[in-house]
Amino acid sequence: MSLYDDAVLVLKGYEDQPELRQAYLDHLAEHPDGIWKACGAGHITASGLVIDPERERVLLTLHRKLRMWLQMGGHCEPEDTTLAAAALREATEESGVTGLALLPGGPVRLDRHPIPAPCHWHYDVQYAVLAPSDAEHLVSDESLDVRWFPYAEVADVADESVVRLLEATRARL
Repeated sequence: MSLYDDAVLVLKGYEDQPELRQAYLDHLAEHPDGIWKACGAGHITASGLVIDPERERVLLTLHRKLRMWLQMGGHCEPEDTTLAAAALREATEESGVTGLALLPGGPVRLDRHPIPAPCHWHYDVQYAVLAPSDAEHLVSDESLDVRWFPYAEVADVADESVVRLLEATRARL
């Protein structure tokens, strides 16, 4: 199965946010290359909100280009076989934490947001990721900083999309 086929299956199985989910499916139906960064109309991305083992904090990255605290995530790569694998790869690469595990149940949220030309949209498929008890994080080349934040502090440092992702993740936990 291709990554495109996996994305369609994952989205068809996702039961929340029906209008946004349909927008993602319509995008993929109209753009066979809609999974890849090269698609000028926008593309699917995959991200993961890293939760500590005690389920009290999240690990966020201070994005180098955007200068915003965000969950780990990014573009799908040719070696990714599933959206879940892409999210886990991105979370591992950007956090430096080994031994991460996806929270069962598929994506937690969808978040479509505009990005500068030449592309126009990121169609982000968001997962929750659990860190192991011995998690040690590193700052990647894509980040200015990586830091744990207690749940109560996330709204003070991150935008509404991250707050909504945290709320949905906590409900799933």
